[in-house]
Amino acid sequence: MTESPTVRSPGRPPAATREQVLETALHHYLRGRRVDVQAIAAELGLGRTTIYRWFGSREELLGEVLFAASEPLLWEARGKAKGRGAPVLLETFDRFNRTLADSSALRRFVEAERDTALRIITSGAGTLQPRIVASIQAVIDDEVRVGAYEPPVDTSTLAYAIVRLAEAFLFNDAVAGMRGDVDRLREVEAALLAVPMPKKGR
Repeated sequence: MTESPTVRSPGRPPAATREQVLETALHHYLRGRRVDVQAIAAELGLGRTTIYRWFGSREELLGEVLFAASEPLLWEARGKAKGRGAPVLLETFDRFNRTLADSSALRRFVEAERDTALRIITSGAGTLQPRIVASIQAVIDDEVRVGAYEPPVDTSTLAYAIVRLAEAFLFNDAVAGMRGDVDRLREVEAALLAVPMPKKGR
């Protein structure tokens, strides 16, 4: 008589998925609530250790939340921008920057968690900045691919410069808050992209 093979119990599956954790955290962020790992774990019936296993740390979770909130805004800005080449890139990035500067959720987060917010936003070792750079590069690459734009440097370097410029003009390191200097940011991005700007009257 053949014995039945021993079947290991797979264990109790998580009460929620990684995607649901991110969705819940994004929901809290967009409504101006603190992204609290313990509160989210309790809301979804998870242990905090599960969330930390999926995201590594609260800051990495926040980085993913900020990316999930901001990346659709970039592609929405690209969809509204008209034309081709450097002018459409400038219009896209300008629309994106102004939307970020006007974001009440982002402003509340920066005001409530100043040092943490700027560390997440400006760190090249985090989860947010490299992904935003990649998204900006994808927008630039689309224009290069159709022959509408010839970048002055490789597109990865250009995308990184665009992102770092935005960080410098949108956020204020001195007081760890929102700066929102979008008009000057547009002028500098225009110079970087080689888009002629109308001369200001004296």
